[in-house]
Amino acid sequence: MKKIIDVKHLSKTYGNRFNETKVLDNLSFSVAEGEFVGIMGPSGAGKTTLMNILASIALPTFGTVEVAGKDVTNMRESQLSDFRRQDLGFIFQEFNLLDTLTAKDNIILPMAIDQLPVKEIETRLHQAADLLGISLLLDRYPAELSVGQRQRVAAARAIVVRPKVIFADEPTGALDSKSATELLHYLTKVNQEDDVTILMVTHDPYTASYCNRILFIKDGVFFSEIVKRGSRQEFFDKVIDMQATIGGGGRRHAH
Repeated sequence: MKKIIDVKHLSKTYGNRFNETKVLDNLSFSVAEGEFVGIMGPSGAGKTTLMNILASIALPTFGTVEVAGKDVTNMRESQLSDFRRQDLGFIFQEFNLLDTLTAKDNIILPMAIDQLPVKEIETRLHQAADLLGISLLLDRYPAELSVGQRQRVAAARAIVVRPKVIFADEPTGALDSKSATELLHYLTKVNQEDDVTILMVTHDPYTASYCNRILFIKDGVFFSEIVKRGSRQEFFDKVIDMQATIGGGGRRHAH
C-alpha cells in the first residue's frame, strides 16, 4: 500500500530551555492511502498538537512529516496555503463556517478561490450535498441550521475539493448520537467510495469504532495500536479495553 502520510521522529516542545514542555516525543508512523485511522489517548496526550502538525497548521520542533508526497515541514507559507486548500480537507468540532454566507457559499468557497469552472463547482456541490443529505439546506445560513446540519455542511466543504486526506478533530464532539452516527456513516462512505484517507482525533469509542485502525498516544509517545478485525462491536470492545488500560473513559456500548 502506498503511504500517504509518513511521520518520522516527530517531536514538539513548548516553552524555553528553562521551562520546557514536551508535547510529542519522537513519534514515527505512517498511514496508507485509503485508510480511516483514529488517534486516541487521554486529555493532554498531544492528539490535537499532532493533528495540527500533520495538517500543516503548526510546525514540529524536530522531525519530518510527508503528506501526499510533500514535506509539509519545509514548505513556504504560500505553497502551504495552496496545498491545504487543494489536497486537504478539514472538519473541526467548531465547524468554522462563515455566518454571513449560505451553506452553499460556505461549501463552494474553496473551489471559488481556486477559480474552478462554474459547471464543475455546481457538479461537485450537488454530489457532496447529496452524499451528506443537505441538498434542501443549501440556501440557509449557519444560524438557521441545527448543529448536526452545520457539521454536515462543514463535511461537504471538506470533501468538495476532492482532498487526498481529510483531517477530522473530534468531528462528533458537539453532536447528539443520531447526528454523530449519520456523520460517521457519511465519512465511511466518502472513505470507501472515493478512497479518501481520513485521520480522525476522537476520545469517543463509538466514533472510533468506525475507523479501520487506531493509534493510541499517551504523554506524547505511542502507546499501542489496534486494527479492526471482525465486527464493529468487537472493535469497539477492544477500544474500551485499551482506554481503560491507558486512562480516559468512554461509553460502554456501541449503538
